[in-house]
Parts: sequence; C-alpha cells; structure tokens
Amino acid sequence: MPGTQDFRGFHFSRSRVDDCGRYLGHRSYWKLYSIENYLRVILHSVLTVQIAPTWWDVVVDPNTKRNILRVKSDYLKKGVHTSPGPHDIYYVYLSDLTKIMAATRHLMIRVIADVDTWVAKFEDVRIPRNLVGHMNFPSVADRKRIDVLHLELTGLIQRLEGTRGLRIRIP
Repeated sequence: MPGTQDFRGFHFSRSRVDDCGRYLGHRSYWKLYSIENYLRVILHSVLTVQIAPTWWDVVVDPNTKRNILRVKSDYLKKGVHTSPGPHDIYYVYLSDLTKIMAATRHLMIRVIADVDTWVAKFEDVRIPRNLVGHMNFPSVADRKRIDVLHLELTGLIQRLEGTRGLRIRIP
C-alpha cells in the first residue's frame, strides 16, 4: 500500500478506489478521529476544572447551540441512526473545537502554556481533515501534517494525564 495513489488520476478501477479507501483509513482517518476526540477530551477536562462541569453552557455561543439543537432534532426525527455522543461537544467539528480553545485561551493557558501554538496546529490540519472527512485524497504534505499533529497531540495528552489537579474526563 505504500505506493497507493489517488484513484482519480487513473482510468476507473473499483480495486483502485477500494485501495485508496483502505489506505486512507489505515493511514490517516484513524489519526484524525483521535485528534478530534483528544481535543474534545482536553477541552472538557480543562474547562471542567477551570469553570465547572457545566462549562459548555458558559462558553459556547448561541448560534452553535442552535445548530446543535437542529442537528439533534434531525437525528431524533430519523430515529435509526447512531447519535454522535452524549455531550453536545460531539455535535461540533474541528473548526468549532478550535474556536472554543481560542475563546477560552485565558483558561486553557493555565494548563497548556503554548495554547496559541496548539490553536494554530489544529487550524493547520483543518483542511486536510475536511478532505479526508469528505472522502478525498490528501497530498503527501497534508498526510504529514496529520501524522505530526497526531504524534504531538499524543504527547500533550500524556503530559496532561500527569498534571496535578487535572483529571482527564470523557465528555
């Protein structure tokens, strides 16, 4: 699979499409899944300590809350699909999570000294995330961005797990 290339540069072949899907799932998608969910856990853990368990009500803007209510309503209408998660944080995207981190910088910086750098890193991977999330083939440089952020974020989570007074909590 190391030589897997975007199927769109060749004549149609079902196996080439399948190979691309397997490659991206194995190579990039799982890392993006982890990145987005690590960020959810970090935000929830830090803001629960810095504000309260009800931090979401304090931090998130009314437009985002309205959008979430609409999406939840859509899920309830259908009734046959899996819900994104028990907390409203599972109904927002990486770009929204990055905005929450930036908006709460004054609180996040107490635990993550280089919070501004992290906001920039998340923003830098937003477009590659959207490419993969919308079933497109990212460039080598974008795959590298995903790899590096995943590796660095894993290190941050490990460091936070050892931070006194901070309990890592799943929202």
